[in-house]
Amino acid sequence: MKKFSTLLLFISSCTIAPRVTVSNVGNNTAGNIVTDGKLYATAYQQNAAEYRALCYQAYNIARLRIDENITEPSQKPKAIVTDIDETILNNSAYEAHQTLQGKDYESDSWYEWSSKVAADTVPGSLNFLKYASSKGIEIFYITNRSKSENNFTLKNLQKFNFPNADSAHLFPVQNTSSKEMRRQTIAATHSIVMLLGDNLGDFSSLFDKKTSYQRNQNVNAVADEFGKRFIALPNPVYGDWEASLYNYNYSLSAAQKDSVIKASLHSY
Repeated sequence: MKKFSTLLLFISSCTIAPRVTVSNVGNNTAGNIVTDGKLYATAYQQNAAEYRALCYQAYNIARLRIDENITEPSQKPKAIVTDIDETILNNSAYEAHQTLQGKDYESDSWYEWSSKVAADTVPGSLNFLKYASSKGIEIFYITNRSKSENNFTLKNLQKFNFPNADSAHLFPVQNTSSKEMRRQTIAATHSIVMLLGDNLGDFSSLFDKKTSYQRNQNVNAVADEFGKRFIALPNPVYGDWEASLYNYNYSLSAAQKDSVIKASLHSY
């Protein structure tokens, strides 16, 4: 999934910022869930063969669905809409850099990272999108990276020869972090046969700015779409699943977020 617009953008647009920003976490006492938990999750993303297997599984299923869909007639050109960060590009090196310093996401450090054009591919993503492109399906990239990162983003995609990696197919965040209007723009000219993402907001506005309970209920309501039209990639490090626990209150301190996370757990 993409990284995100700044807190200022969130306040000015009254929309969801897809990342939780925590300042000066490095000054907090040890054992803070917000950063230490993400350190553990990043270790999973970088080292667990199970993470890699889940990514391959998602893209193997996606390929089967494309094979089923390719013979179906369509009045519009067919398209796949994909998120970028943690869906096709792996930014775990940035997460490691931040958490090892006791920090969470920061807009300045993220911009520095994206400018390096150093993100690797998510396992299975490149082969799948090349395969879909070979079948005549156009690829569109909807990301909540900022427009100022377009050059870096395209260079990172072009570095691996992702199909349709050009400005006409890249839709960065502008006035809102919700991706619904950008999906609608693409749907006006193309038949979207599949959406790829690591965050539920990559698939539908059903999941925009919803509570954790509502997000789970809405997943149940469209359960048949997952593994069919919606292909979800694993991301235990960040996303709206986390922000929903805080009710999208980005002013909470790290200690308050720690308490919210603990309170959300079911034990015995």
